[in-house]
This record gives sequence, C-alpha cells and structure tokens, in this order.
Amino acid sequence: MIKNKIIKLIACDMDGTLLNESGNISEGNRSAIKAAEATGVKVILSTGRAYMTCSEYAESLELSSYLITVNGSEIYDDKGLLIERNPVRTELIQWMHDLSTKHKTRFWAVSADNVWRGKMPVDITQHEWLKFGFDFDEDTIKEEVYQLLMENGTLEISNSSPTNLEINALGINKAKAIEKVCSRMGITMENVMALGDSLNDIAMIKEAGIGVAMGNAQEIVREAADYVTNTNEDDGVARAIEKFVLNN
Repeated sequence: MIKNKIIKLIACDMDGTLLNESGNISEGNRSAIKAAEATGVKVILSTGRAYMTCSEYAESLELSSYLITVNGSEIYDDKGLLIERNPVRTELIQWMHDLSTKHKTRFWAVSADNVWRGKMPVDITQHEWLKFGFDFDEDTIKEEVYQLLMENGTLEISNSSPTNLEINALGINKAKAIEKVCSRMGITMENVMALGDSLNDIAMIKEAGIGVAMGNAQEIVREAADYVTNTNEDDGVARAIEKFVLNN
C-alpha cells in the first residue's frame, strides 16, 4: 500500500509540475513544501534546468537539501557546492547540432557555464557539455531524429514536453541522481516520493516508493505512476504532499 510508505524525501520536477504555466510557485505548493520540511521530510528539486535557472527557486523555498539539475547530469549539496557532474562528449554535441541544422529544428544546449539557445559558441571544444535539446514543429521530423539518436546507442533520450527531445549522457537520469542522494542521506528509494509530468521524470516516478504524475502529465507518465494528482495549475504538488506526507 503506497499510503503506508514512510516518505523521507520528496523529489519534485519544476516545469509542468511545481511551476504553473506562468513559471511561478503557487502559495498552496509553497505552504505544503514548508509543512513537509517542518516534519523533517527533505524536499529536493529534480529538474532538467541548469543550476543557473533553478537555484533561485530552491532559495525562495528555503530548501535545505540537495539539488539535481540537467536531468541528473549535476548534483549539488545543501551549500550549493557541485558534488557530481556527468558530461556529454563534445563530438556528440557537435553531431547533434549538425542534426539540428540538417533537419531545421530549434535547439538549445547546456554547458557547465551557460545555456545556449539557437546559437552555439564559436568553438564548442572550449566548453564542458551536459545536455542537448531539440524542439520540433513536425512529428515526422521528430521521429526521424529520434531514430538516429537511438541508433547511436550512447545517449540517454527523454523529453520535457511532447514537442521536444532532451539528450544526456547514457545512463544519466533523475532516478540515478536521486539514488545517489538517498545513499548520502542513509535512506532508500522506497522512502522517496517523486513528482513529474514528462519523459525525463519517468525513471524517478517508477523507482520511487511513491511515483506521482501530474494531472497535466503526458499519458505515458500517468500510466507509469502510482498516483495521479491535480494539474500544475491546481496545486497538484500540494495535494500529493498532503495525501502522502502530511496525511491530510
């Protein structure tokens, strides 16, 4: 029974989950997170975003734990110090950028020092790369690119919305990063509640003691979850915390 599991860590995605469509954290979600932390349960953000675009949210919530960024490519400790980084090989980033140019897709790429949108640096070898993202207007092109990425065999493929693909180093995902955090905390994945809405959340939703999909989640994510909560526009994170952590 998932209701009886002892939750010591809440791992929460950001876009489409914790944040509403305006990119804000609702007062309901803030209150529930604060109440959970007051009981001794730790809350971590587990996001596809880079540190520079998510750390201020963790600070605004006054979180006192780890931070998982770029789909698990980086893990930061409670003092904001980097404790692990898992880069993508530069030649693979170049290959994916060439794919994007060939198929005329929009793209973004995350390096250790920047987020590049629609334009890459002059010399990509001068940067350490963490993720590459494609955004598509046509499903046929998306499927063609997806097949090429799969055939490569050395990449972790997910998405953060139905129109994109996000690419990390093989074996890097949010679940693996959460397992490492659990090890440091002396708990197991059975003590975790994970919440998300997209393919980059599936691994952590499946492996957590309680996997929660948002009401607005992609269908495949809802099917993988133990429980489907409200949407990100309707305090879905708060509802799940109240149900499984605060027992309201």
